Amino acid sequence: MSSRLTDPEQLKELLGIPFTPEQTACITAPPAPQVIVAGAGSGKTTVMAARVVWLVGTGQVAPEQVLGLTFTNKAAGELAERVRKALVAAGVTDPDVIDPDNPPGEPSISTYHAFAGRLLTEHGLRIGLEPTTRLLADATRYQLAARVLREAPGPYPALTRSFPTLVSDLLALDAELAEHLVRPDELARHDTELLGTLAGAKLTNADLRKVPETVEARRELLGLTRRYREAKRSRDLLDFGDQIALSAELALTRPEVGTLLRDEFRVVLLDEYQDTSVAQRLLLSALFGSGPGGDTGHAVTAVGDPCQAIYGWRGASVANLDDFPQHFPHADGTPATRYSLSENRRSGGRLLHLANGLADPLRAMHEGVEALRPAPGAERDGTVRCALLRTHAEEIDWLGDSLAHLVRTGTPPGEIAVLCRTAGDFPRIQAALVDRDVPVEVVGLSGLLHLPEVADLVAVCEVLQDPGANASLVRLLTGPRWRIGPRDLALLGRRARLLVHHASPDDDTDPDRRLAEAVEGVDPAEVISLADALDTFLDSGGHQDDQLPFSAEARIRYARLATELRELRRSLADPLMDVLHRVLSTTGLEVELSASPHALAARRRETLANFLDVAAGFAAVDGEATLLAFLGFLRTAAQYEKGLDNALPGGENTVKVLTAHKSKGLEWDVVAVPGLVTGQFPSTRSREAWTAQSKVLPHALRGDAATLPDVCSWDAKGLKAFKDEMTAHQHTEELRLGYVTFTRPRRLLLGSGHWWGPSQKKPRGPSAFLDALYDHCAAGHGEIEVWADEPGPDEENPVLREREAEQAWPLPLDETALARRRAARDTVLAHLDALAAAPDPEAEAEAQAGPPEHGEPLYDEEFPYDADGAPVRRRSAVRRGTAVRRGTPRRAAVPGRGAHPSGPRPRPGTAPSRRPGALRSSGPHPGGGPDPRLLGPRPRRPGG
Repeated sequence: MSSRLTDPEQLKELLGIPFTPEQTACITAPPAPQVIVAGAGSGKTTVMAARVVWLVGTGQVAPEQVLGLTFTNKAAGELAERVRKALVAAGVTDPDVIDPDNPPGEPSISTYHAFAGRLLTEHGLRIGLEPTTRLLADATRYQLAARVLREAPGPYPALTRSFPTLVSDLLALDAELAEHLVRPDELARHDTELLGTLAGAKLTNADLRKVPETVEARRELLGLTRRYREAKRSRDLLDFGDQIALSAELALTRPEVGTLLRDEFRVVLLDEYQDTSVAQRLLLSALFGSGPGGDTGHAVTAVGDPCQAIYGWRGASVANLDDFPQHFPHADGTPATRYSLSENRRSGGRLLHLANGLADPLRAMHEGVEALRPAPGAERDGTVRCALLRTHAEEIDWLGDSLAHLVRTGTPPGEIAVLCRTAGDFPRIQAALVDRDVPVEVVGLSGLLHLPEVADLVAVCEVLQDPGANASLVRLLTGPRWRIGPRDLALLGRRARLLVHHASPDDDTDPDRRLAEAVEGVDPAEVISLADALDTFLDSGGHQDDQLPFSAEARIRYARLATELRELRRSLADPLMDVLHRVLSTTGLEVELSASPHALAARRRETLANFLDVAAGFAAVDGEATLLAFLGFLRTAAQYEKGLDNALPGGENTVKVLTAHKSKGLEWDVVAVPGLVTGQFPSTRSREAWTAQSKVLPHALRGDAATLPDVCSWDAKGLKAFKDEMTAHQHTEELRLGYVTFTRPRRLLLGSGHWWGPSQKKPRGPSAFLDALYDHCAAGHGEIEVWADEPGPDEENPVLREREAEQAWPLPLDETALARRRAARDTVLAHLDALAAAPDPEAEAEAQAGPPEHGEPLYDEEFPYDADGAPVRRRSAVRRGTAVRRGTPRRAAVPGRGAHPSGPRPRPGTAPSRRPGALRSSGPHPGGGPDPRLLGPRPRRPGG
């Protein structure tokens, strides 16, 4: 093809980009294997697009002979758009003279998974894969895994976790097997041999004794994984893990496929290469590197940064980037060339000085990584502000005040982000910003799950699906709808224990017996279930009355809740969205969010709508998606708060609140990082160990085993050494996450921590990251706004001391909001009474028409009754189909503490019947009062 570019300066002029010398070297390198170690903000996407323009413009390759691969559809779209515009800007492609009948070729840019899918579509028959095979989406994966578990014959005595958790564990083990190209027989053989070794070892502590239990559980989980894989094969289905694994098998065993692809794509660009898995590396190297046919010397350019390799938890292997020169050598066998990009054009020099200090240990671990440099003239730009507050609440207030001040002084909310290590503080941060009238958006499913309106909905669903979901049921019982007091809640737990142990009320105080039960394994049939105890208020199930002194109000509410849950469980087989909407309707949560001014200000209806959109997307790909499969999906999202979903911040002008993992590749003017306290960020929690988690593949079988710790001996010393190495490995991953986090801001970084957490008895104090910020500011590169002194050795957490004070539980309702609701209620009921008193033309016409021809009953089989048991007359508005809920909201009494003074108590007796046509209260709890969490500030819930 003709050459239009001859000089790098010409490229700079045509694209209007002042490339640095190191960028120019990467762009104009000859078409041969090379890896570019691109630091944060160094313009890697710009370099990749310009390299395509250079190779095409100089006549070395045609546009359609370029293949580009990245991880997300969004990234693929952005790269394709950059390349397209760059080709036009350089004059290589002229949009004004394109012949629609013979358009010029374009580079092929897609995700790694899409490329693997295309490979199987075109060449799958070579390994016996039928072309009718379909790709499973997440919804169908969880649905199919749940179906396999439900139909499995068992027994599985070692699998004692809840059903939704087992769904997630099954999929996790299946994915790890696929990512490392390990066949089930290999894992079974490894675990069988390990059990033999452990049988002759002295297991002297609890951690050692847990290892054979974990191995047995993994063997049983592997059996379920085989059943799951057979279910996929029988239905001609593949998931993403299968797609990559089969593509790698195709590339490794059919060298002719690599020959065809190398002829088709003379240049290959691999983006974010540090995040590829072992299977993806084997696939790509077999096609374009040191494949089965020998070293190809193909023109492959991989771009990545080992300091930003933060996805090891989902199978990524940073060793792929380090070892690229060996995996993709030149044709003569020499390693591929390594380049570096280190000039950061995003952040000011003072911010980069901080990031470089944190990354010092990482640069020592990886070849080719250089310290970041600011752009010329930006050496003194960028500011850091740090604070160490006395309590967690004071830290949140400091954060809220700081961001509110920035917004008031001209910073657009959309240019501010709050990055957290986990999503646990999202509700408090959102509430603090809402209280200060700062628009805020929580990004990602894992964040939504922590917000109260979503957590309430999920809690009901958990209780419906799993009778052992005690934590979720306690959330409902102690919440604003049912308002169960502490004494009645403790009595319910006592009854639940009695149902399991079939003992007298005094038998469970024997400490020796309880200790023996704690160390013996747990029979799933013997798990204490508060839901079972709740059902005894409707049906004793043949058990004798335990004579526990429940209050009359609690008995009524327990019976009502049990009735409600029993009715909802009848719909569990319905489509997912029907179940969720039925729960919202029955609990009144949607009405609460619509009626509460505070909830409207916090955009809680929009939050709930976003969650329902996630559920709808889950259900859309499989019309039979069930609640069980969805809960398994949510459990995985909550467990991996780094972001199971691919949600990205929206375009609204709002402060974005998201996890640090989800911030990769994004940037803002201002970034706030709260929670920089000991044990939280950097986290001291070790990575899930294969010795304690059945869903984790043993390190010896992984493709990156050489980079991971392993157990040298099966004794206390060997296992401790393994755990210490795992902790060190996790610390390295936390350093990478910190580096990513602190390189997101363009001009201002806010970092904060606290001494006293919301529930800790011991002080936390600043983490190593916050100490680094303090030292950075003390050296003159930022501001230390406040730095609280360390608490004394005898000092107690003031938050816990406040909670020890006498406070009402359940929490009192907001009087102002309650008065407004009651006034609105009276207005609505007066209007309905007026409608009922007015003549009804339809009723008169029906009366004149006479009785129905087919003898339908004129009335329901049972006449509707009001809350006091007296018959009520149907209102014409109801008969005409208007959605009316009748009831007199009143403040609920507090079981176990005595009733509130206002409003009569519910009539003692049995649970309310579900008579056809009965009109029910629209209140959020038996008395109809509002949800105090949605009505503004209120006293703290006591800790006891």
